[in-house]
Amino acid sequence: MSEVAEPYIRRRAVRHLEKGRVVIFAAGTGNPFFTTDTAAALRCAEINAEVVLKATNVDGVYDDDPRRNPNARLHDTLTYHELKEVAIYLKYLSVNAVVVFNLTKAGNIAKAIKGESVGTLIGGTWNSTVATA
Repeated sequence: MSEVAEPYIRRRAVRHLEKGRVVIFAAGTGNPFFTTDTAAALRCAEINAEVVLKATNVDGVYDDDPRRNPNARLHDTLTYHELKEVAIYLKYLSVNAVVVFNLTKAGNIAKAIKGESVGTLIGGTWNSTVATA
């Protein structure tokens, strides 16, 4: 993995952010029984992130499984109260919002990082301070 990324060290991640760089967390915590979502929440809490960008293989949060139900409805926004599972693990974090978006669609990572409308916005607001060229 060292050819692609460096190991997570909190100080380094914060330093990258201070220099205006984007920090991407991938994989889990290395501990059994913890999901990659848990790892993302943990890392975001450690660096005082404003938002969790959750890349997945669907367009966002649906009211049903879109792979099984062609009539499943995509939510543009949700509150923490509407999505109790997210509220539970974000309750003690300083994260303002979670953006769930489709990783497999070209351009979605850039849109999410820039704070553009993509997928489902959960919680507060997400207004990126990333400069665009």
